[in-house]
Amino acid sequence: MNSIELAKDLMQIYAIKLSTTKPFKWASGLNSPIYCDNRQTLSYPWLRNKIRDAFIEKINKMYSNVDIIAGVATGGIALAALIADKMELPMIYIRSESKKHGLGNQIEGAYKKGEKVVVIEDLISTGGSSLKAVRALREVDVDVLGMLAIFSYELPVATSNFKKAQCSFDTLSNYSSLLKSLVDTKYMDDNELKSLSEWRECPEKWSAKFD
Repeated sequence: MNSIELAKDLMQIYAIKLSTTKPFKWASGLNSPIYCDNRQTLSYPWLRNKIRDAFIEKINKMYSNVDIIAGVATGGIALAALIADKMELPMIYIRSESKKHGLGNQIEGAYKKGEKVVVIEDLISTGGSSLKAVRALREVDVDVLGMLAIFSYELPVATSNFKKAQCSFDTLSNYSSLLKSLVDTKYMDDNELKSLSEWRECPEKWSAKFD
């Protein structure tokens, strides 16, 4: 799958929303010119199947020895199910924390120590919540081969966090591809594109202008 074309697809279904003058407030408190909700892709069969097949192509190329497909709650669960079904592989998913009742599981589904797992996410921002899932899997002694996601903001902090965790990751599309798609389609003017570039270079500095 071409990463620029996927960025255009995400814009087409409004999974990606952009605003350089009225930013979106993230849960972290950071002001951002972009909001990406890849759950929207599930409502479009033509796109969700395209994404599923692109994930499978990457898995076969990068992690052909995989035993289990794992989804990160909540955005990665449906994606992992689609992939596992097509590949005829077992699937599990990881909650953000252990349940407070019942069996108290954080990881749902059947797995064994030493099995090789590919983790599926819908989006990578800072990598914090994604790597919590990786740690949970490692704590039960499964072998995390790597993580794959639909989109990454390409924030330096995410690259640093994954490096510290010694976890490889890759995405189907990313912020660089989005910027290229915006140039191709002339969706935004030069000042808006400059603002988007400035945000990626230093999100905190960009964010502070709106506080």
